[in-house]
Amino acid sequence: MRVTLSSEEETIALGERLGRRLEAGALVLLRGELGAGKTTLARGLARGAGYKGRVSSPTFALAHVYRGTRLTVHHLDLYRVAKGADSELGLDELLADPRAAVVVEWPDAAGGAWPKDRLEVSLSHVPGGRRVVTKATGPRARKVLESGRA
Repeated sequence: MRVTLSSEEETIALGERLGRRLEAGALVLLRGELGAGKTTLARGLARGAGYKGRVSSPTFALAHVYRGTRLTVHHLDLYRVAKGADSELGLDELLADPRAAVVVEWPDAAGGAWPKDRLEVSLSHVPGGRRVVTKATGPRARKVLESGRA
């Protein structure tokens, strides 16, 4: 999927639509330069999972947990993590949580050892807004993009 969004509200709405389709064990990798809308999209993903509270960037905390009515979202931000530090993240444990999905900003900081079944979302600035490009690899990730256009 490739879409151009013109506002923060549209980015949140896209995240909500995707978040409503997330299942336990889902992995979403968010890429984009600073200010591209990664945390804004994560806010929508958490809302789609049934979380009603405030969603903020976990840049300094590394991780936030949002317990939604339908699904828990583990939101990681690896911007300040040393390159290749994936072994210290406990990702296997997070993905094994039977009621949780994992959303990761700046995933490239952990190297390339991500599970094959993942939804990759790239955000970039374009005139008039931001472009969002998604790539689903694996059945769980493809299911998030199915059921019509996100």
